[in-house]
Amino acid sequence: MEKGKMFSKVRAAVVLMFLLSLAAFGADKSITVLQTSDLHGRIYAYDYAIDAPDKDAGLAKIMTILKKERAMDPDSILIDNGDTVQDNSAELFNDLPVHPMIQSLNEMKYDIWVLGNHEFNFDLNFLKRNIKGFNGTVLAGNIYNTDNGERFVKAYKILNVKGVRVAIVGMITPNVTRWEASSPEHFEGLKFTKLINETGKVLDELKGKYDVLIGSYHLGRKGEYGGAGLYDIADEFPQFNVLFGGHEHAKYVEKRNGVQLIEPGKYGAALAKAVITVSGDNNNYKVASVKLENLGTKKVKENKEILNKFEFVNKKSREDANKVVGKITEDFIKGVDYITKADKVTTMPTAQVEDTAIIDLINDVQMFYSKADVSSAALFNFGSNLKKGEFKKKDVAYIYKYPNTLIGVRITGKNLKKYMEWSASYYNTYHYGDLTVSFNPNVRGYNYDMFSGVNYDINLSKEAGNRIENLKFNGKPIDDNKVYKLAVNNYRFGTLLGLKLVTPADKYYDSYATMQDAGRIRALIVKYVQEQDNGVVSPKVDNNWKITGVILNHPLRDKVFDMVKKGDIQIPRSSDGRTSNIKSLNIRDLMNKGVVELFDIKGIVGYKVKSGDTLGKIVGYKDVQWKGAAQLNGLKDPNKLNVGQIIYIY
Repeated sequence: MEKGKMFSKVRAAVVLMFLLSLAAFGADKSITVLQTSDLHGRIYAYDYAIDAPDKDAGLAKIMTILKKERAMDPDSILIDNGDTVQDNSAELFNDLPVHPMIQSLNEMKYDIWVLGNHEFNFDLNFLKRNIKGFNGTVLAGNIYNTDNGERFVKAYKILNVKGVRVAIVGMITPNVTRWEASSPEHFEGLKFTKLINETGKVLDELKGKYDVLIGSYHLGRKGEYGGAGLYDIADEFPQFNVLFGGHEHAKYVEKRNGVQLIEPGKYGAALAKAVITVSGDNNNYKVASVKLENLGTKKVKENKEILNKFEFVNKKSREDANKVVGKITEDFIKGVDYITKADKVTTMPTAQVEDTAIIDLINDVQMFYSKADVSSAALFNFGSNLKKGEFKKKDVAYIYKYPNTLIGVRITGKNLKKYMEWSASYYNTYHYGDLTVSFNPNVRGYNYDMFSGVNYDINLSKEAGNRIENLKFNGKPIDDNKVYKLAVNNYRFGTLLGLKLVTPADKYYDSYATMQDAGRIRALIVKYVQEQDNGVVSPKVDNNWKITGVILNHPLRDKVFDMVKKGDIQIPRSSDGRTSNIKSLNIRDLMNKGVVELFDIKGIVGYKVKSGDTLGKIVGYKDVQWKGAAQLNGLKDPNKLNVGQIIYIY
């Protein structure tokens, strides 16, 4: 019996040693990496611009998911991918030693904070103070100090997780200098380098130092202004196991050139999760698999500890949002419906396709303070409106989302028109049979500017670059060689510099340089209303521009729009979901798909071609008429008609 017991003990010890050996040498290990991006001031699930809850937002919700993830894997790595300290009234707390958003990251024990472009919206000392206040490692490897040639913050961090060397590379979109061109003090003494070059340099530095390679890039999938995007990084550097994206405000899980890509959307809508399984031993780990998913927050309850810790943020933000600054006499835009409902022009909000009192108010403010001849403004919130009643600070934030500043710049008439053509590329070219106008998915709505101080038409029957017509200033055609004063926000000033339509020397006014935070456009709107209109604001619209070259009154239009409202027809959206109506609903397309029938509808005429007929003779000689009729009837050669052929017109 003693021998048997002894044998059993020995066997058990051998098995245990074998299992321990497997654990140390060759057993699979899993590494969990979690990431947020583009939080934009969200701790609570609340949007202070509209003073209402936001179901899928905020670090308090992220914390609830995080606790579960850490219960499963206490060694999880946690990254924030930038655009953290700006938006949602976050600037109210810029004077604190450490911003509440960074305090939140510390409270939640974030390992890495990658800088985003909006971190540079404020004084550089503000950013430096918060970099110092972050308890983890700050990354942005393609920013250098110009005085000593050293990196502004680190390019990478190597973490030892369960004996596995995990290298995390962090980079930022290099376009900060373009977007902050009006306030060079925001990036004074800094140089932003190209992403492909810098990534190659960093990976050379990392050779032989890692088992798992992670990239966290504040960067969209496609590059901007000819620069690299996340796809380009994956194409050039397939050695990355995972690339976490940001900046795009998109939610996706993709694979590119063997590299796994993921982004969790904006505001805390999701927590991106990567589980990387490695096999091997301490000297030779290899990645066996990568699994990605976005853990959504919509149905998640907020963590009470975070809510309690940062209740002061919520309280102050709501109090500020509800400060009454004036009175609104009546609704600025009436009958505006969102994307699923059709209004009188299109399936997008009215303010995207016609002049409105909202844009005119913003442009009036900009022209007043900059003493400009012309002003341009974009609609950042497509549902922007001012409703009859008290005028509160949250209403200003709702119609003007960003803390931009005002710039006055001198521009020639020739370059002003080029700028307007650049803006008008937001629209798709109209085709006969289109029931709506539609929008170029490659141009964001915030890059579509509407102009005051000039009168003009946008002819959508023409291709982009040739659409601005009847452009007049004070009733006379714009003079190509004359210099005009133009009011723009600081971001658009950077755009104009990038387009080489102005130079830094053309700037004649800068609201931030003279007024600091009181010179932000939102503050100027409040100041204007209170000082110029005694706090009473009424809708005024001059209808100085309009869309032309379109025929939208097809007899079947109302029937199609009823089908849209019922959900029988879907409005096409961009792949990232950020832009709706990227392709017009076209009656011929709908006919070909069998969605609607053309025949026996009042207003439709079937014309029988006679000898000597031409399409122009039948329907009219204007381009929009005969070209449109050719499209409607599917004529490959509109000059070739056969006697007896039926042509449908209306």
